[in-house]
Amino acid sequence: MSYLPVVKVAAVHAAPVFLNKRATVAKAVSLIREASRNGAQLVAFPESFIPAFPVWASLWAPIDNHDLFERFAAESLYADGSELAEIAAEAERSGVFVSMGFSERSRASVGCLWNSNVLIDDRGEVLNHHRKLVPTFYEKLVWAAGDGAGLQVADTRIGRIGGLICGENTNPLARYTLMAQGEQIHISSWPALWPTRRPVSGGNFDNVSANRLRAGAHSFEAKAFGIICAGYMDAGMRDFLVARDPAAAAVLDGSSRAMTMFVDPTGAPVGEALSDEEGIAYAQFDLNRCVEPKQFHDVVGYYNRFDVFSLTVDRERHEPVSWRTSSRAAVQQPAQPVPEAVLVDA
Repeated sequence: MSYLPVVKVAAVHAAPVFLNKRATVAKAVSLIREASRNGAQLVAFPESFIPAFPVWASLWAPIDNHDLFERFAAESLYADGSELAEIAAEAERSGVFVSMGFSERSRASVGCLWNSNVLIDDRGEVLNHHRKLVPTFYEKLVWAAGDGAGLQVADTRIGRIGGLICGENTNPLARYTLMAQGEQIHISSWPALWPTRRPVSGGNFDNVSANRLRAGAHSFEAKAFGIICAGYMDAGMRDFLVARDPAAAAVLDGSSRAMTMFVDPTGAPVGEALSDEEGIAYAQFDLNRCVEPKQFHDVVGYYNRFDVFSLTVDRERHEPVSWRTSSRAAVQQPAQPVPEAVLVDA
């Protein structure tokens, strides 16, 4: 007997139209429609899908990248802007939930950016807006640190959905925060490649193995299904970077390509997987399979010691300024004159 939903999910393994937000939004809309036609109820996109992942921060010194940062900032999105509104409208038209990674602009600064993600429901409403807590390695040259406001699990008709961005999936406290909200579907989003060394030096980061390990570990601990949604480097992205510096080809071609895949509540692979070609991968999640493993290890239930351990999470959204009006500075309204008594002759 089934008590919980059985959900068909889709993970988009695709490249953006590099540093072109309008064209990338149009591509995202097309992919959402395709996934919906194929029966998906939840469609996940990679990290910073709009307008791209700033891989150039791994290739060249920041003193050589000012023009790229300026362009990246211009092509990044406001969380309340028209581009994400278009994505939300398509989610409603297609009747699907959408998880979208994007580079977020600040209303308070022309140069402050965050690595962000929104979860949108099938009515076009934003359920959660998360900013990556700590940009990883060279990402610190591009994005600011986020806050805890987006460490939320959305309770939806297709299950309890949470997610973290890239290296956050290595943060045990962030992961536990989602587990403790009854997470049943965990979305982890990743870039197409993540160079850490020049290929000739050896020891470059194996993101396929690392991402599979992290996703499997989280799903095993949370007893939740996992969507591992990674980006893809197409010819347009590669050609743009190599045209800027031909030496970049060795790094780009010598770094492992990320893989998009799914795992079940035991951490085992399920569904389809994509790495070397663009496409949409699909899987079916029977959320009833999240229940039995909780008998073995429920790290947010009986298999914990709340008298020994405790965790406090600050969910305040950080703002650059808070405004307060002093009562002494308030404009005093002049007292209304008391009307004179009307004398009536007796």
